Amino acid sequence: MDFQLSDDQRALRAGVRELLAGRFGRDRMRAALDNGTGIDRALWRELGEAGFFALRLPETEGGVGLGLPESVLLFEEAGRSLLPGPLIATHLAAGAVKGAAEGETVVAALGAGQPVGHLGDADGLLVLGPGEARTPGPGPAPGEAWVVTGGALRDVVREAVPVRSLDPFTSLWRVTGPVGPGELLAGGARLRDEGALLAAAEQLGSAARTTEMAVQHAGEREQFGSPIGSFQAVKHLCAGMLVRAELARSAVYAAAVTADRAEIAGAKLLADDAAVRNARDCLQVHGGMGFTWEADVHLHLKRAWLRSGQWLTAEAAEEALAADLC
Repeated sequence: MDFQLSDDQRALRAGVRELLAGRFGRDRMRAALDNGTGIDRALWRELGEAGFFALRLPETEGGVGLGLPESVLLFEEAGRSLLPGPLIATHLAAGAVKGAAEGETVVAALGAGQPVGHLGDADGLLVLGPGEARTPGPGPAPGEAWVVTGGALRDVVREAVPVRSLDPFTSLWRVTGPVGPGELLAGGARLRDEGALLAAAEQLGSAARTTEMAVQHAGEREQFGSPIGSFQAVKHLCAGMLVRAELARSAVYAAAVTADRAEIAGAKLLADDAAVRNARDCLQVHGGMGFTWEADVHLHLKRAWLRSGQWLTAEAAEEALAADLC
């Protein structure tokens, strides 16, 4: 069997990378960082026009008609560029929430016990039931998902409490009051699994990007008359980063093909580990420069830390893998 990307998949990835480089390159990324954490609605609509959110909708419904493996490629590129916003929730809600597929609507996600990113900018809220046992209080049952919009969403926002976010691009809110009931979506468990896989794809993109940043810096920075990349300790750091990124890539791409819950859990674990550890090692390769606000390394590290607690935590992923062994 051939597990290499097809020509169409490579073209799709290249097109998204080109789009994001033009609309959210480093200069615009740093400008967005300085200006706050609000959603760029113009960019959101442009992503919608490019088919980012409607990628898996059938062509008869205005979508592109592609599958989960192609979505993984898109979200890998989003992770590389540190593209902010509730991309995953809006992608999953396409076809169920009016305007989500076209990028006219921003949909945030609420998981059991987790803060909500970008709730203040959201036009809809995807509420996921707990993975296993129901937690106390109202909400979707395990394996269910709701969409909350309109007045019910405004009530949620009014009662929510802003909390400090580790990632400067992601505003966080703690939902304290009851949510819903909202419109019941089919396949709630599937949405949770796919969300975890797409988060793993974003982590993969970040891990690959910090590897590239470390290698580039090691080749340019000189000490004692030689590039620091010629020193064995730095070589080992960069080699370890590449190994982690490629191991995560294999797991994420395989899980995208099988859509198996245990494989998705394993992919999320490996991608979280690669994103966090690669960002830390990238910072180490950069030395004191890596700790400065002007460097982008800390942004990847903070986003990786935040994403590792979203959609599927390490504890929940480990439990899913353990259950699959029984």
